Amino acid sequence: MAISHWPRDERPREKLLLRGAAALSDAELLAIFLRTGVRGKSAVCLARELLTEYGNLRALLAMDRKTFCASHGLGEAKYAQLQAVLEMAKRHQHEALIRDDALTSPTRTHAYLQARLADYPNEVFACLFLDNRHRLIGYEELFRGTIDGASVHPREVVRRALHHNAAALILAHNHPSGIAEPSEADRRITHRLKDALALVDVRVLDHLVVAAGSFVSMAEQGLL
Repeated sequence: MAISHWPRDERPREKLLLRGAAALSDAELLAIFLRTGVRGKSAVCLARELLTEYGNLRALLAMDRKTFCASHGLGEAKYAQLQAVLEMAKRHQHEALIRDDALTSPTRTHAYLQARLADYPNEVFACLFLDNRHRLIGYEELFRGTIDGASVHPREVVRRALHHNAAALILAHNHPSGIAEPSEADRRITHRLKDALALVDVRVLDHLVVAAGSFVSMAEQGLL
């Protein structure tokens, strides 16, 4: 049965307008994004099939272009639309973070870094550059590596900190393995960066290790 024939309060779009986006299931949210189904299947049925095939919404949204476009009911147009939606969400979080003090909004900081880093297939090392009131000046992804690690160069981190005239920064990188626990290599590079940045009076406030659905703060673990 076509969605237009469903009871009005059960249709995803009308349900969202009446009760808010949080009231919708993953399949219903995805159906609104898809807009249309395929022959013999409503958008909701197609959404449920896609979620079953790929396991969850996060995995579906993180698919590479080739895999996404090869899926039944998807394609180049929907891929482009999805990338635009994801980028808007990242920019919204970035602007919200700029308005706040990074230290008094740890939840928002973590959410921002999750959105930026968690879905990369390789390790990516990034910095949040802060002023002397710990407000965000800028965010940069500085180094990219293999599935096992990224080569981090303290000289380049110092150079970018001076470029931003930062007084402090928060280090961050992802673990594609899905395990956010800092490795011994993570601890060593954190201390090297902390020592190098101290020479130019830039403080390292934290190093966050991000994985899908979780993160670890090295400052909270007493590793700084």
